[in-house]
Amino acid sequence: MPETVKPEIAAGGRTWLLSGPASSYALHLTEADELVHLHWGARIALVDAEALAAVPFQGRASFEAALDGHEEYPVEGGPRFVRPALSVRTGTGRRGTEWTFESYEIQQEPGSEGGRDDGGAELRLRFRDGALVITLHYRMRGDVVERWTTLRNDGEEPLELLRADSATWTLPEREDWRLSHLHGRWAAESRLVRAPLTYGEKIIGSRRGHTGHQYLPWVALDTDATEERGEVYGCALGWSGSWRISVAQLPDARVQITGGAGYDDSGLLRLAAGESFTTPLFAGLWSDAGFGGASRAWHAYQRAHVIPDAERDRPVLFNSWEATFFDISEEQQATLARRAAAIGVELFVVDDGWFGARTGDHAGLGDWWPNPDRFPNGLKPLADHVHALDMQFGIWVEPEMVNPDSDLYRAHPDWVQFQPGRKRTEFRNQLMLNLAREDVQEYLFERLDSLLSSAPIDYVKWDFNRCFTDAGWPDDPYPQRLWVDHVRALYALLDRLRAAHPGVAFESCSGGGGRIDLGILARTDQVWTSDNTDPLDRLDIQHGFSQIHPARVMAAWVTDSPNTQLNGRISSLRFRFVSAMAGVLGVGGDLSEWTEEELAEARRWVDLYKEIRPLVQRGDQYRLRPPAGGLSAVQYVRGDETVVLAWLQAQRYGEPVPALRLRGLDPTASYECRETGEVHRGAVLLHHGLRTGLRGDLDATVIRLRRI
Repeated sequence: MPETVKPEIAAGGRTWLLSGPASSYALHLTEADELVHLHWGARIALVDAEALAAVPFQGRASFEAALDGHEEYPVEGGPRFVRPALSVRTGTGRRGTEWTFESYEIQQEPGSEGGRDDGGAELRLRFRDGALVITLHYRMRGDVVERWTTLRNDGEEPLELLRADSATWTLPEREDWRLSHLHGRWAAESRLVRAPLTYGEKIIGSRRGHTGHQYLPWVALDTDATEERGEVYGCALGWSGSWRISVAQLPDARVQITGGAGYDDSGLLRLAAGESFTTPLFAGLWSDAGFGGASRAWHAYQRAHVIPDAERDRPVLFNSWEATFFDISEEQQATLARRAAAIGVELFVVDDGWFGARTGDHAGLGDWWPNPDRFPNGLKPLADHVHALDMQFGIWVEPEMVNPDSDLYRAHPDWVQFQPGRKRTEFRNQLMLNLAREDVQEYLFERLDSLLSSAPIDYVKWDFNRCFTDAGWPDDPYPQRLWVDHVRALYALLDRLRAAHPGVAFESCSGGGGRIDLGILARTDQVWTSDNTDPLDRLDIQHGFSQIHPARVMAAWVTDSPNTQLNGRISSLRFRFVSAMAGVLGVGGDLSEWTEEELAEARRWVDLYKEIRPLVQRGDQYRLRPPAGGLSAVQYVRGDETVVLAWLQAQRYGEPVPALRLRGLDPTASYECRETGEVHRGAVLLHHGLRTGLRGDLDATVIRLRRI
């Protein structure tokens, strides 16, 4: 297969082509300095892009704009009626942008050689409108196109960025587009919905200050794709604050996707003289291998270019939350740690309740030092005990929040977001710190750095349990900047802590899956997928999550039965484990209440997971059957090894459970089932399938195959 190559430029320097192993992206600058989109899809040659550039636009009536649906980055002003990606206001109140092209350059990443690179060669197109310098960035990584925009004020007067999207993606002319996205709410995140795209705009996003449980910042469009065949176009935004993605089918049926930081156009930032703003990354992917092929390409991209230390498998963890809630002590945690070690756990995490006056959710947030009654000698004795059991040690924090009943709030009530003269809204008895303030940033770094230096801590679960509501900053001349600067400060704080403590892993949590996106994934090692640990509900959540993100970051726990968190559902330990083994396995049940038989069974499942872990966390994932009430399954393939995780929700009318047709195998090879010793031909497994032996309700199994 062809490799990613350095961007190609046509003679005259006004047509550019980026190509990956299977796809290409082309754009062209007209003589009027109009930047128009040419191609996104199957791989083409530069001569093909030049031919597309020579095709004139069709004439339009006086009520239409010829550029609409063709521009790479539509700006506000002039003969345009599509949603603008950029809206700027000068100090005199003038709006609109009239840019002229200045230059282009190709920036080679260090380590790239000659005309080939690792996907790191970056194309930069620079435009100017008076004092405003606009740089559009393009970089190909495999078949993923990364795009972002930099805006710089070269003048002496401030400029206000009302809206500054990262990119606009233009799809080819097709009929009957279908839109896929992920929707949900707390404890019901990442549920896939797929529906025909109609004329007008479909907008998803968050106005909550964080990514949100309601939508993940990803969309996919197709016309007739199946799981393993057909063209799929996907876009994913890397931003952990408020955001918006608009999918528009224009009056002439062309489709454009525009996305970036911020939910509306009321104002992002004010750029003073010499200041610049770099938008979040907005990545796009084309695949002709169906939804499954697109997902595998997204997964490979994130493991190679986004997730820190993705080549390292994540350990099996135990988290104390559902076992103890806030009622914790050092002795009790040590007892749980011994039980966790006995079943093979590799990372023991003390959740909420270890710090300040934190005996409930009413107090303590912001006071990041161990509770002296619960941990009289700090966290080090417990951490040392956990390490002596051959496990890593982790803790829970929620640094962006503060309880009014805390030493921090009593000392600095002005450090929270608030509107003067208005009530300070409390959710979960907590307020939001204004992380855009430099003094808040320094306080949090000092406290967390001191905490991580005080004991051998290997892991931090970073939570975020409420949305923005009173996003005010009375002392700042442009207070709405906190929506952007909070996220930039969060990223900087995480980057700073990772640099100071390179051995510490971080998990992103926001009441479950409320902060999952490419931006936070670049700074954390895994994410908490959902507070819903019911193993049946999790199958749907995990199915949706896998559309864009890999199993390598998808934390999943085995908790108690009946399910205590949500629905009281009763399920076997087998079903709970196999459900959680589809991602990064964790245990969150009250081990002090598990019987010796349950603990022994748990040890067997943990041992099995460790054996298949490289396949699950680093292999290619195939969704064999979606969770739709009967049989569902996922398959992971890595080298000569494959593993199938299958679940049967219910067997109706005594009908036989269908065979599972596998994927990703060599049809000419033979495969041995490690559970039964049976040998199967690859072609038979691919075309006729494998019987699982499942029956009844809430049954599950793991099937390992090895090429022989």
